[in-house]
Amino acid sequence: MRTSSVEQIIIETLSKEHTHLTSLQVYEEIHNRLPALNQSTVYRALERLVNRGLVSISDMGNGSAVYELLNNGMHHHLVCQKCGQVITIGHEEVEAFFSIIQERYKYKIITNHLILFGICEKCQTANPDSE
Repeated sequence: MRTSSVEQIIIETLSKEHTHLTSLQVYEEIHNRLPALNQSTVYRALERLVNRGLVSISDMGNGSAVYELLNNGMHHHLVCQKCGQVITIGHEEVEAFFSIIQERYKYKIITNHLILFGICEKCQTANPDSE
């Protein structure tokens, strides 16, 4: 399947940023290169990239869906609800969990980007009594 120029620029932007960006942030990053581009075109292109498995869409707890390039394979995140720190964990660390769930419940998991919310070690140490 041919990748459109908008999709290619989105891939380049997500690759350059190495972070999670909202559709608005992606639009703002590429708007100077393609000034005639509108926000809905970016959103539709992001959705196509997600459907093709090139980009993940996640809720990182900040109120907006964020997109990330999946060029380094599947991975997952731990997100601290106190300080917002994001820790990337490899797919192999959750693969066994997915297998257990799939076997026990006869359920095919299609999640490609698991986000687990909690409290990081630093925040736990700073305030041991809070949850």
